[in-house]
Amino acid sequence: MKYYNIANGPQHVSAIVQGCMRMPALSGADAAKVIRTAFDCGINFFDHATCYGENGAAETRFAEAFPLTGLQRSDIFIQSKCGICPERQEFDWTKENILASADDSLRRLNTDYLDTLLLHRPDLLFDPAEVAEAFDALEKAGKVRFFGVSNLMPMQIELLKKYVKQPLVINQVQLSLEQSQLIDQPLYMNNKATDMSVSRDGCALDFCRLHDITVQAWSPLQFGMFGGTFIDNPDFPELNKALGELAERENVSKSAIAIAWILRHPANMQAIIGTMNPAHIKDICAAAEVQLSHHDWYALYLASGKFLP
Repeated sequence: MKYYNIANGPQHVSAIVQGCMRMPALSGADAAKVIRTAFDCGINFFDHATCYGENGAAETRFAEAFPLTGLQRSDIFIQSKCGICPERQEFDWTKENILASADDSLRRLNTDYLDTLLLHRPDLLFDPAEVAEAFDALEKAGKVRFFGVSNLMPMQIELLKKYVKQPLVINQVQLSLEQSQLIDQPLYMNNKATDMSVSRDGCALDFCRLHDITVQAWSPLQFGMFGGTFIDNPDFPELNKALGELAERENVSKSAIAIAWILRHPANMQAIIGTMNPAHIKDICAAAEVQLSHHDWYALYLASGKFLP
């Protein structure tokens, strides 16, 4: 496994993160097997959110399963996210909701602290002073060690930074070979012949690199927003051909090559995987040992449907 020291944040965290959104569908024993398999493959970082499962069911199932793994709390990093309130059909970054959400996550996860807490998608009515008060209270109480955001554009992060004392150490955003807008736009700068020249994220990747904010890539094997996987999907023949050739060369799965493509980027991004299949976890974690060349990276990029101007 490849590990990073996140600037101003957690140290020695795995480049691959185990996402827990689908964990409510598992039994406690099966969830324990997922956690233990991920850990044995080198993953020490687990991602949650208050909206994963009804009433935070993913966090509850994780807590039920964790004692069965033989692991200690100090062996892993637990991250949760707050702000999405599906039962109310709104995003909520009020002080009251942040504090209540953090307490709920701690209770469901049966832990005294979160390693990281992210604000989950922008609340269009957020008051940065309220967020700052919530972060101060959580840090002072020892409930949260580090803070970050999810799906935020640079100017929103700058606004938060004006008020929040704690470093914002993570921005969790969508990125895959097929959904690569985070990387694409600079290539087509000032090119009116394609809408790929349109900046849809305010140069978020470059901003995060400039400000020592680690990017976490969600849905790294997906197309569209929630369209499903492009792996072995007949709608992506060229991409799967390129993935297959490199997978055969490296003796790993196509999924591992797709994750290795993200890890090859010098931004030192983390990739969040969501599979609950232990065999797939093992296959994907082989990505950390794959060394793609500059040429390999571009070959995959072009096979995903991009073009060089």
